[in-house]
Amino acid sequence: MDDAIEAFIRFLAIERGLSENYQLSTQRSLTEFARWCGAKKKINHPRNVTLPLMSEYLADRKRGGLSASSIKLVVVALKIFFRFLTATGTTERDPSEGLVLPRIERYLPQTLNELQVEQFLEKIDTKALHGLRDRAMIELLYASGLRISELAGARLENFNSEERMLRVTGKGNKTRLVPVGRKACEALAAYLSTERPRLVKPRSSSEIFLSERGKKLTTARIWQIVKKHAQRAGLEKSIYPHLLRHSFATHLLSNGADLRIIQEMLGHADISTTQVYTHVDQQRLKAVHRQFHPRA
Repeated sequence: MDDAIEAFIRFLAIERGLSENYQLSTQRSLTEFARWCGAKKKINHPRNVTLPLMSEYLADRKRGGLSASSIKLVVVALKIFFRFLTATGTTERDPSEGLVLPRIERYLPQTLNELQVEQFLEKIDTKALHGLRDRAMIELLYASGLRISELAGARLENFNSEERMLRVTGKGNKTRLVPVGRKACEALAAYLSTERPRLVKPRSSSEIFLSERGKKLTTARIWQIVKKHAQRAGLEKSIYPHLLRHSFATHLLSNGADLRIIQEMLGHADISTTQVYTHVDQQRLKAVHRQFHPRA
């Protein structure tokens, strides 16, 4: 099982070009399944895996408290793993064909309203240590709807200040161009001209946002920075980087942007992923109607 998993992860990395995070998540799911098979059933080769065995494993994980969304990720990992093994001849048949994805209740994404975003950004003290960097980072998250990993990986050579465009690498190593708003460009210019040069060290790379040691900022550190400034701004809602991406899309839609354009800017492969924001906007319209219409 371990050799088969290793070969599959190499396939995801080399042939499919999928992200490191996706590879690690899939490897973790498959390794946990392999360990369970070995410990509970004394099975150590994928050809001995059956559909009832996988169903028993998933039921065991569910009883252990694993959420439906997490179980769905495990099911997907098992399906693509055994499809690969069948295609390469490691197994004669695909035992995962009968696995059904669990139904997941879909929640509408949380968002900040435009006033809250303004309050959040304006409360960042740019005269404090790393204030210019933090302001530029958070401005860019909201202005361009970036994922946290895309922000961490943003590089100087991919930012065109004159055109106000940034090339980012998203899921599946796919690149796209995103526009950068005027205020975000101004915040970036202030950071790049004064604060970033002081953070650069001999071994620094060309990432736009650097740590105190001149290294690329981790996604965990960016998360901490966003939370810190949200608390200082006095926002009651739990603030996290992806909330700014949701707010970016919702505000574009509510101001009349085309859904296909929003899809392109967010880097969604499927329009159905973007359509969730139409429901968010409908919620806002209903709330306005209830508040202001005399016969609502």
